[in-house]
Amino acid sequence: MKVIFKVSLVTLLLGTVNLTASKVVATVNGKTITQQDVNEFVIASIPGATFDHLNEVQKKSVIKQMIERKLFLENAKEVHIEKNPEFIEALKKVRENLMLDYWMKEKVEEIVISEKDAKAYYKKHSRKFNRAASVKVRHILLATKAEAVGIIRQLEKSKNLKEKFIELAKEKSTGPSSVNGGELDWFVQEQMVPEFSDEAFRLKKGTITKEPVKTQFGYHVIYLEDKKKKGVIPFEKVKSDIVKALRVEQFKSKLDKLSKKLKKTADISVK
Repeated sequence: MKVIFKVSLVTLLLGTVNLTASKVVATVNGKTITQQDVNEFVIASIPGATFDHLNEVQKKSVIKQMIERKLFLENAKEVHIEKNPEFIEALKKVRENLMLDYWMKEKVEEIVISEKDAKAYYKKHSRKFNRAASVKVRHILLATKAEAVGIIRQLEKSKNLKEKFIELAKEKSTGPSSVNGGELDWFVQEQMVPEFSDEAFRLKKGTITKEPVKTQFGYHVIYLEDKKKKGVIPFEKVKSDIVKALRVEQFKSKLDKLSKKLKKTADISVK
């Protein structure tokens, strides 16, 4: 499994970070790599995944990469890469972008949205909050029907169906969701191919398909985690999203006004 050394700035600015003590998983020349370090690395590198979602082989691979990263960083410091002119110029640009990001973040957080305004938006855009029926499933994708039947038989004998399903999804599924134990995001009927959706919506919560589900991608075994009926989403459920939307709306307006104000006193030359 290949993981790219990349950390999302959005994750750093907006994500929640657990600052409590974390278990040490490795040390490199006296410097520790904690469970929290590893988990943050996985979250930033594989969207939707966490360290706990990975199988044992993948976990060892991630820790190996973290160790190598520490060693490479030490070597970079030893050869004084920070004195490289290109590094200095790149660091300057990163610093400027980071300053701008934090400035924007502060400006957005200064905007206060009242309960009255949020409810007015909810009422005005009521159609947006009409929820279609949706389901949340896990699935195991296999190449042959025989393999899928074998998986179903194993699951039928299991005392803890969900736990066993996650285990088999990580080990056997050929789909990209295998690292997450086969977990997919919530979806409505029209978002998946008909064969898959029809079976998913027929299932009862906590059950699996009794026969393999054939699609253009292969053979699926589906486990239904949860189901939501069609209806109107209550205001309290969407209040935070409405506040964010109104903040962004007001922020854009404020930026436009500030831009016009600053341009009046700035010395600008376009060539």
